[in-house]
Amino acid sequence: MRLPDSLHALVTSGPLVHLSTVNPDGSPQVSVIWIGLDGDDLVSGHMSRYAKLRNIERDPRVALSFEAPRDPEAVLSPYAVIHARATVEPSEQAWDLLDDLTKIYMGPDQTFPAPKGPGYIIRYRIERVGGVGPWAG
Repeated sequence: MRLPDSLHALVTSGPLVHLSTVNPDGSPQVSVIWIGLDGDDLVSGHMSRYAKLRNIERDPRVALSFEAPRDPEAVLSPYAVIHARATVEPSEQAWDLLDDLTKIYMGPDQTFPAPKGPGYIIRYRIERVGGVGPWAG
């Protein structure tokens, strides 16, 4: 599924994203992550095999929640929820992705503060988009 232009603009603006995965016991696991685009794919970079990566390897179903800038005239603040299937890819480019995202999330002159090395890229295949805003069907 291709991202609607309005959601593409939201992603490139650098919103913090809540990534929800499922723990082995069925309980929810939520992490706040940075997210970017690789073509039309949503991607996130990770330097270690955290619980979220292990959860995705076991069960690829995820939900991503994005808060959009507040609209003072709206009753509900705009937000997007993406349901996706995620894949974890070991990658020598994870640090580079995180460094690119650092420039969006922290500032154009910033460098990702972890040592350069291999990591993981999560790629999200979008199945459904919802929420409140122009991207919601």
